[in-house]
Amino acid sequence: MGFISEFKDFIKKGNVIDLAVAVLIGSAFQKIIDSIVNDIIMPIIAFIGGFNKIESLAAGPFTYGKLIAAVLNFLIISFVLFIVVKAINRAKEVVKLDKN
Repeated sequence: MGFISEFKDFIKKGNVIDLAVAVLIGSAFQKIIDSIVNDIIMPIIAFIGGFNKIESLAAGPFTYGKLIAAVLNFLIISFVLFIVVKAINRAKEVVKLDKN
């Protein structure tokens, strides 16, 4: 089987379509998370810490406020994905139990 025909078979599989949809939904979800972190969470943290804006936090030439925002984005997305995967696994167990 040639390289091109293998590639065609790969593209025809449903998993590729599912992956493409997941990437698009993930990028849209990222915008929501960015807004939650930047427009809600960061102002609260800045207010509690007595800062003007978290993103403007700096130590010498290093601005670390954006890193804090990126870490919070990662933690929120990871937590939501953990909950979704946990729910899917639980649903699979329930369906498996119903079949037996």
